[in-house]
Amino acid sequence: MSGGMPHVAAIVNPRSGGGRTGRAWRVISETIEKELGPVRAHFTAAPATPHYLPAAELTREALRAGAQLVIAVGGDGTIDEVVNGFFENGMAINPEAHLAVLNAGTGGDFRRTFDLPEDAAEGVTRIAAGTTRRIDIGKLTFIAEDGQETTRYFNNIASFGLSGETVRAVNEATWQKSLGGNFAFTWATLMTAWRHKPRPVKIETDDGFETVANIGLTAVANGRYFGSGLKMAPDAEPDDGLFDVVIMRDMKFMDLLTGSGNLREGTHVNGPKVQVVRARTVTATPLGPEPVLIDVDGEGPGRLPARFEMMPGALTLRC
Repeated sequence: MSGGMPHVAAIVNPRSGGGRTGRAWRVISETIEKELGPVRAHFTAAPATPHYLPAAELTREALRAGAQLVIAVGGDGTIDEVVNGFFENGMAINPEAHLAVLNAGTGGDFRRTFDLPEDAAEGVTRIAAGTTRRIDIGKLTFIAEDGQETTRYFNNIASFGLSGETVRAVNEATWQKSLGGNFAFTWATLMTAWRHKPRPVKIETDDGFETVANIGLTAVANGRYFGSGLKMAPDAEPDDGLFDVVIMRDMKFMDLLTGSGNLREGTHVNGPKVQVVRARTVTATPLGPEPVLIDVDGEGPGRLPARFEMMPGALTLRC
């Protein structure tokens, strides 16, 4: 099925973490080779676009060449792209291959669900220990920027509403970025929230749940954290075959300011405007004229209508 010898591949986004990953790669690669043996490195040369995920392409090539372990080296966006590269036309390219993640970007939300270390060297030691866990993967069908229906996969959290608007604002930020990623993110969140009006969306699940809500933010969660450490879905389990769908209604600017502490703790799910349902399939249809934007692990690939489908146990993670 795959040509070539079994080997370890690393998919490296040298631009992640503001270029820190590229600078640290020599040291990281030496650590990997010491613990795991030779590693074939593949570097992404360009940023992702809605229809082209460079790290996904490199991952597909590596798997076809016989990679048994693919290590994603970068931030959450890089990990998400690498996960996409494990699949083609809805099927795993090599169901036996394992994924590992080395957090080298900003954020590091996916690893938090698994208590993976922030430090790269400790991360390599964890990978070398060989412990694995089969995890679920989400499949998302949505409308891309150019109006085409598009499918992609996600390992952590896909969401829509305020988060989609924020991601677009962060990615369009210019002078704010010169003051650092966290500043740009916070600035974009506050400015976006200030302008954002909750928009009516119809949400339906496979087990008969249906609601029409003015959506501030809805997260379809496999992992628990997003937005640099916000505990969006505190009870999500990445291997229970179900999404935790966190529906936040009528969220206003002041809710964000007065309620941000409890989003870090994960206690927002007990709030009067929040509902959590579990589902294998979720559809979200906008009922108003304005677009409702999507956020997938810090990327803004498009908008609703969207369908989120669970692929249980679709990937083996070294953790």
